[in-house]
Amino acid sequence: MPDLHLDCKFAPMDEDAFLTIENSGEGYFKSKGSRFISFAIPVKDEEEIDFHLKAIKRQYADATHHCFGWSLGRQRERYRYYDDGEPSGTAGRPIYGQILSAGITNVLIVVVRYYGGTKLGTSGLIEAYKTAASEAIGKVAKITGYEIKSLYLEFDYSSMEVVMRKIKQYKFQIAESEYGEKCFIHLKVRKSFYDSAVEIFSDVNGIVVR
Repeated sequence: MPDLHLDCKFAPMDEDAFLTIENSGEGYFKSKGSRFISFAIPVKDEEEIDFHLKAIKRQYADATHHCFGWSLGRQRERYRYYDDGEPSGTAGRPIYGQILSAGITNVLIVVVRYYGGTKLGTSGLIEAYKTAASEAIGKVAKITGYEIKSLYLEFDYSSMEVVMRKIKQYKFQIAESEYGEKCFIHLKVRKSFYDSAVEIFSDVNGIVVR
């Protein structure tokens, strides 16, 4: 799960905020014998999406179709939907449409279908995949996420106390650290707070901030 709740003491503007999901959820829908099992999964990148898709395909290897839709980025800069053999526009697009309707991003929705022997037709398929996706989304909690940037600090050990005091004061999250004669700390900060964070550490003697 991505680090989303990186709050600082001073609340920055919300131009870096977006709505996403906190946990995974599973839904179910049945129509004319066909069974639709759906999954809503929080994701942070395409590598994670690929991991979950492969895992679901392995678990439901005997299913007739594995259709999905996903979205990444605050403005949904990256997205994809896939019909997996269903008639064009009847599966992936309705799934992705539910992501848009819910107003969420950084999410993967997968709908697995077991064919029941009766064709559903175009409208029936669209409704089935739409409903299944909605069922999964309805099982998860929505939360506010934030676009994150990395802030790197390099400083002498003699400045450790003042640096750590600032980190604690502003509630920065340490992603990585290395301490010695020269110290290195990698912080995760909200994108809208990045410039302010740089300014906060600028008065530390001999520090390099990038």
